[in-house]
Amino acid sequence: MTPSMRIALRLLVCSLLLMPSLANAEGLTILTETQGDDGTEYSVKLQILILMTLLSFVPAFVIMCTSFTRIVIVLAILRQALGLQQTPPNQVLVGIALIFTLLIMRPVWTKIYDDAYVPYSNGEATLAQALKTAEKPLRRYMLDQTQRKALEQVTKIAGETQIADEEAIPFLILLPAYLLSELKVAFQIGFMLFLPFLVIDLVVASVLMSMGMMMLSPLIVSLPFKLLVFVIVDGWGLLMGSLANSFWVST
Repeated sequence: MTPSMRIALRLLVCSLLLMPSLANAEGLTILTETQGDDGTEYSVKLQILILMTLLSFVPAFVIMCTSFTRIVIVLAILRQALGLQQTPPNQVLVGIALIFTLLIMRPVWTKIYDDAYVPYSNGEATLAQALKTAEKPLRRYMLDQTQRKALEQVTKIAGETQIADEEAIPFLILLPAYLLSELKVAFQIGFMLFLPFLVIDLVVASVLMSMGMMMLSPLIVSLPFKLLVFVIVDGWGLLMGSLANSFWVST
């Protein structure tokens, strides 16, 4: 271990040891909480700390709890099926997936904003109540997309008993079940995307073999035909429309 790493480790240990005493020091109210009629109420400083911490989980939240996963996987499979390695680039695919995620899940965002954020901003609900209210539409959306078989499998892995009531499903069980369901559906859609382009590749390869052009790569010849077919049938519009219709969003 280098000297700089040892110094950093000592500073980290000292900060962890001093944290309880600093939190209990007179005049520091960042960890203050009070018991009210509506439940536990936290100080403004602690609420800000919680919100800033939650913001750091926004990228992971977008990937794991929304329609982003299915969309970006399907787009990546489409690029592979077309035979394009870097076109469209990853930034474009992520941007398309993010924009359509915001569009598809707009009913969920609207309900969270109206039922959770507006009462909290008006002082009609505490932070804990707002977070609990915001969880309901998101949980409903995830349950609508989650397959029963995936949910049972994750429940078995977690060592839990079968949960009859959907509202009683722990979020740590619902999340991996939702991800497994999204991966399965994304690969099913990707398989259907691959079939027409695979047919074009087979036809081009057969023609080249019959013409004796064995040294010419079939991918070079089939790529323009695949792009032409994809553009003629308005592939982007059909794909994104089918992806949007594959989600069930409760309003």
